Amino acid sequence: MTLDNLTAISPIDGRYRGKAEQLAEYFSEFALIKYRVRVEVEYFIALCELPLPQLKDVNKDVFSKLRDVYKNFSEADAQAIKDIEKITNHDVKAVEYFLKQKFDELGLEAHKEFIHFGLTSQDINNTASPLALKEALNETFYPTVQELIDKLQALANDWKNIPMLAKTHGQPASPTRLGKEFEVFVSRLNAQFEILKNTPISAKFGGATGNFNAHHVAYPSMDWKAFGNKFVEEKLGLSREQWTTQISNYDNLAAVFDATRRINTIVIDLDRDIWTYISMGYFHQQIKAGEVGSSAMPHKVNPIDFENSEGNMGIANAVLQFLAQKLPVSRLQRDLTDSTVLRNTGVPYAHAIIAIKSTLKGLNKLLLNEEAIKNDLANTWAVVAEGIQTILRREGYPKPYEALKALTRTNDTINEKTIEDFVETLNVSDEVKAELKAISPFNYTGI
Repeated sequence: MTLDNLTAISPIDGRYRGKAEQLAEYFSEFALIKYRVRVEVEYFIALCELPLPQLKDVNKDVFSKLRDVYKNFSEADAQAIKDIEKITNHDVKAVEYFLKQKFDELGLEAHKEFIHFGLTSQDINNTASPLALKEALNETFYPTVQELIDKLQALANDWKNIPMLAKTHGQPASPTRLGKEFEVFVSRLNAQFEILKNTPISAKFGGATGNFNAHHVAYPSMDWKAFGNKFVEEKLGLSREQWTTQISNYDNLAAVFDATRRINTIVIDLDRDIWTYISMGYFHQQIKAGEVGSSAMPHKVNPIDFENSEGNMGIANAVLQFLAQKLPVSRLQRDLTDSTVLRNTGVPYAHAIIAIKSTLKGLNKLLLNEEAIKNDLANTWAVVAEGIQTILRREGYPKPYEALKALTRTNDTINEKTIEDFVETLNVSDEVKAELKAISPFNYTGI
């Protein structure tokens, strides 16, 4: 079979390709190779800028041409590297040989042994991968999360004055406001979003076992630690891990995954709440001509967007949890178990973006059924009991909680008249009685 949207094994590259395609720029095999080339090029330029004695005569005018190698990197270039890899059986070494060919073309033959100078593969992988993740977050995931927050904020504003029956344990509770319930999700997402954005994305850069051994033996007078810090922080915009083995400690990366997972979990909670509100009739959904809700039941309009989101977020979080738990664990100075695992970084973010887009699609289809919300409030006058007994506590009334419990904790219908009749039996002033009678499910909504 030819690989396309219909034959792809992963739904990310098949059914949902259109929603996740932008991530190919950061997490595909092509992207990984491109980021490796970028790091190698910038590293060579940084060595020239030191300068190393053997590189002090390199013309700075060639730097822009070197950067064009990764800026104009093509699928043909990536394939050329893969073809070299068939011979080397080593993916990072293949990048080095590819760049040596480019150096020949640029008249840098005399300096090509300074490509990958003193480095191990993980100095490239553990800078390329976090750099790709950082840019993917900034350019794809963050804007998607922000779009969701903005949408929820708009709904919170639109519905800020809509009183609504609250449910705790699935049972009628003190009324709330529809807009406020959306505001809760805005607040939760904003808080965790800030934590994610402020979590360091770090890189390992320090030679074969993290000690700059090769660099130091070749140029013992150089401050390679300072060089590494400057290269990683200024050239790549990452933070450098100061003490490592051959590979990244991955602790900060695990923190990024955990922070992402918390955002995703909030979205799952949102999905389930909206799904429930739809099932309660608080929302209708816009109907699109030609759509089918059920193969057997013509009347159905299913909340499929929120279900799709919940399912995709579940997969995203499962992978994120595995990545966060696995990557920081490696035998002695390293084993290879991180290599294949790290290549899956884009998978949970693809599922998360697919999920958020589904949630947004669902939110944009919501039609408020204010009548159903009002009916639930009108049929649940027992919820004002909390307010009445609290005022009675204020007034020093004996055992007010027990009195309201006896009134409302029954299977009998409680309505406006029931409450009014009860208030009339109370030994309180007329002013307090008026205050109590003014409480209704429609105005007992707090601040």
